[in-house]
Amino acid sequence: MALDILIVDDEQDIRDLVAGVLSDDGYETRTAATADEALQAYDERRPSLMLLDVWLRGSSMDGLELLKLIKERDPAMPVIVFSGHGNLDTAVAAISHGAVDFIEKPFEAEKLLHLVSRGTETERLRAENATLRAMVGHANELGGNSPSINAVRATLKKVANTGSRVMITGPAGVGKEVAARLLHSWSQRADAPFVSVSSARLAPDRFEEELFGIEENGQLLHAGMLERAHGGTLFLDEVGDMPWTTQGKILRVLTDQSFARVGGNRPVRVDVRIVSATGSNLVAEIEAGRFREDLYYRLNVVPVGIPPLADRREDIPVLALHYAALFANEHRISPPDFSDEALASMQSCEWPGNVRQLRNIIERTIILAPTDRLKCIEVDMLPSEVRGGGGETGGSVNAFMGAPLREAREAFEREYLNMQVKRFSGNISKTASFVGMERSALHRKLKLLGIAVRKMGDEDE
Repeated sequence: MALDILIVDDEQDIRDLVAGVLSDDGYETRTAATADEALQAYDERRPSLMLLDVWLRGSSMDGLELLKLIKERDPAMPVIVFSGHGNLDTAVAAISHGAVDFIEKPFEAEKLLHLVSRGTETERLRAENATLRAMVGHANELGGNSPSINAVRATLKKVANTGSRVMITGPAGVGKEVAARLLHSWSQRADAPFVSVSSARLAPDRFEEELFGIEENGQLLHAGMLERAHGGTLFLDEVGDMPWTTQGKILRVLTDQSFARVGGNRPVRVDVRIVSATGSNLVAEIEAGRFREDLYYRLNVVPVGIPPLADRREDIPVLALHYAALFANEHRISPPDFSDEALASMQSCEWPGNVRQLRNIIERTIILAPTDRLKCIEVDMLPSEVRGGGGETGGSVNAFMGAPLREAREAFEREYLNMQVKRFSGNISKTASFVGMERSALHRKLKLLGIAVRKMGDEDE
């Protein structure tokens, strides 16, 4: 989506010419002939950049005075000053008041486009840097080749350019924000801002100020996240924690893409795609009267459910190797490998914290492992919560020492087969092949040992 450029000049021919040049290059433009019109346009919606004439004949203030006022209200606002009667002193004054650049009229279209691109670059780079910092090490949380995660990626790619609203569901730690960022990066809005709002982290009394912004006496004091996301994507994380009064106001945004700032009445129009996420059961929240049913159906146009890590265990080796390489690079060591036993132990773990927990486990293991053993991560180097595989016995030989041989053997078989079945996501054919048993014999053994199989992966062959 296009960046929003505000052109302020007292000559209509200049306004039309500049607007035409910028529009042809893909920018969204608005124009103003006076300082008052410029301030009104700014208060209606914060632009991405302002092009400002020095003189502004017939206006309540000249361009430099307006520049100073704008910078007092919004120091981060990029402004380019231009003039047909400029000199070195004018240029110096403009830069000293906070302009990012100065250009003399008449100017070449290529030079103007270059300055506009450079003027918005700082803001774009700041947003891009924030996005990259949020994505570092997390992009591959949707990595792997399991059918479930392949289906998630396919859905995100298919819906990316439609503009439809998406609701991403799944337990904590599965990568819901990562999915939202991927959706944004694959869409036509990729060059515009991605703004994330955590409903769970914002205090209820400040939620609307942060989301909608603040206005006083018709003047913009603080641009909210909705306004800053203009042209891009607004991600509402843990939307189920949004205050009830705010839920009603979000409905208006979804209906006509406008809202009113806190302390103001004027409608602020934006072009924003809203993507939401939740780890809660919103249907239960609706029944309990804590979430609006009409909002739920407006947000949940395309549902995307991200499965817990325990339901896509075949992806664990891929994720483990990715994070091992990531943290090894941070510590300037060669990426370690994993022994088959270590991978099997990780695949049989329940992972209640999902991919986030796996990431933390790999980081902890690399930090605490002896330097001379970092070529290959062995099972004894993993934390006890992983080595136990989530089983009742914890995989320890000591658990069998107080039992007769027959009972100990049966307990070991139960623990071993239970871990292997989990490792292969309930796929009996793959489990039988690995443990060296016939499929029918494994079925009988599991039934004899009382092991219930919960199917999570591919269907048995």
